[in-house]
Amino acid sequence: MGAVKLQLPLPKNVDGVTLDPNPDWSFDALLVELNSIEKKLNGSSKFPIPFTKAESRELLASKNNSRRGFIMQVSDDDMEDLERDTKDEVGDHFVMGGKRFACDEIYLSDSDHSEEGLGIELQHDLMDKVGLVKSALSELAHEHQLTIAEEMRDQLSSLEAELMDENEKLASTLERVERNIEAQREMNRKFDMQYQRKIAEALDDHLTAVQRDHEHRSQIEERRIRDDAAREEAKRKEKALHEEKARQEMIRAEAKVQARLEAERVEKEKAAALEAERKVAKETAAAVEKKASESLMNAPSEANKVLKEVTSHKHSVGNTIRVSENAQKLEEKRLKIYNEIASQNEALGSCSNKAYRKYEMEIARRIRTITGTKENVRVKADELIKLISDSTCPQSISIAMFAQKVVSLCVNPTGSFNSAVYAYGRVIVLVTSKVPLTMDVLIGELNKVCIYAVPKYIIYSEAAFQTKEAYYKAIGYAEEDGKIESTDSYVDRLSAYMKLYGALVQTEVEGCQNLHGLREGWAWIARFLNVLPANLYTAAALQAFLEMAGFALHKRYKTQFRKMLDIIAKDFLTALKDRGDAKLNKVIVNIRNYIESNQFLKEPEGWRLRSNLESHNFTPESDHQQQYGYQQNRYYR
Repeated sequence: MGAVKLQLPLPKNVDGVTLDPNPDWSFDALLVELNSIEKKLNGSSKFPIPFTKAESRELLASKNNSRRGFIMQVSDDDMEDLERDTKDEVGDHFVMGGKRFACDEIYLSDSDHSEEGLGIELQHDLMDKVGLVKSALSELAHEHQLTIAEEMRDQLSSLEAELMDENEKLASTLERVERNIEAQREMNRKFDMQYQRKIAEALDDHLTAVQRDHEHRSQIEERRIRDDAAREEAKRKEKALHEEKARQEMIRAEAKVQARLEAERVEKEKAAALEAERKVAKETAAAVEKKASESLMNAPSEANKVLKEVTSHKHSVGNTIRVSENAQKLEEKRLKIYNEIASQNEALGSCSNKAYRKYEMEIARRIRTITGTKENVRVKADELIKLISDSTCPQSISIAMFAQKVVSLCVNPTGSFNSAVYAYGRVIVLVTSKVPLTMDVLIGELNKVCIYAVPKYIIYSEAAFQTKEAYYKAIGYAEEDGKIESTDSYVDRLSAYMKLYGALVQTEVEGCQNLHGLREGWAWIARFLNVLPANLYTAAALQAFLEMAGFALHKRYKTQFRKMLDIIAKDFLTALKDRGDAKLNKVIVNIRNYIESNQFLKEPEGWRLRSNLESHNFTPESDHQQQYGYQQNRYYR
């Protein structure tokens, strides 16, 4: 009888255990396999489990797994016994260990038998087979437990992963919180630094304001002290002038008394002869006084005449003279003092007395022998002070002689003049500190021969001057053999006057007050730039003044002096260049080189007196700075 294939559906997974039987196994092979499984189970267990059938068993598939059948080959003889034994049992279920084994595709008979009858009929044929199935199902249950344990481990792993994610999220949140806290701290630190900076700036502004207020008060106090000193000096000068006038009046009164007594005595003897002698004496005295007046006037008489002519035409022809109001007042004040001294000297007959000529020669000799050494300057200044203060010669005459001889040094300047000009300035300061009236007379004399020392400028006008020669005489040209001197000669002499003036204003001597010092020098340069036009004459005057006084002005005024130089470079030199005169190229280059090469930072040659011995007559320039305002608006022609 041929083999019959019986295909029974089995679950692919029972309680988590995967089954994959060979679908082509024969029934004998299946029994052999089940026996081997039972032996393995009994061998692996400590106490062998005997097979006892208590109840029917059935195989249940897992909830999520599909069932899979297998094919069993049975011979014809075996098939008859199998049909007879399993006809009543296989129709429904086997219950094994609380599990159900389903055989959905097995159907052998429509009749059913009880479980007890089936057990008796299959006792001999299927006892061994059922024991093997139970062992297999036990193994499947064990594997199911392992599967559940694996699933629990998987769930634990999943929970651990979730816990780790939560921890990471918590750590990330804590890190963000810490970053936010650190950012807040950094922001607070920046706010603190900004607040401290604001406090420091406010404190600095307060200290600056306090310092500025202190400096302002110091300046006010210094200005008050200077004003008091100036008033005292003015009172002292006025008192000295009154005393001089009183002494001169006394001398004249004594002379008149003596003359009157002499006249009375002679009148008794020879009235007629005395009358004749008086007439001759008057004529002689008039001629001598005229000569004395002419000699004391340093500028030529024709030039003085032209200057008077210019002054008389000032209001009729318009703005002929350019001069600041303050400079004009100071010039008029000094000219008044100068004329008073000249009048006194005319009354005393300074040129008729040979003793006066002797004093004039002594003063001139000492001025000519001034050199750039400390000892020489000290000795010459002391000798000149003694000569001026000597009662043998009226002081007004000595002062006029001193001023005239000092200014005459500039008429024909030589190399020795440039090397000794600072020494001349020092001697002038030493002499005028003892005889203050000398400074006004000296500056008045200098203003008469050099209008740029005022500073002042005379504009050419055909209405004011009939000829060019008259204009040249008015601005200071000299006349030689009936001809006006050359422009080069005039510019050289003008430069010498301004060098002397610059050396005078920058001089400071320890223990002595310069009555015409750096303050007047600063005022001069401000008035010069505000009033005078740019031409050859004014450029030469400015160059000479800067070369002599620029070093001391920079030490005193520093930044303000540099601003003044910037105005000169920007406005004055530009105005000179716009004139297009080739004669101006040299002076333009000299002034520009003086500013751009910072020559005002270097000590000029001869500024420091030479000496191998210690001297207390000289002191370096004071470091105290004093500001003076000036207007920067300029108009050039």
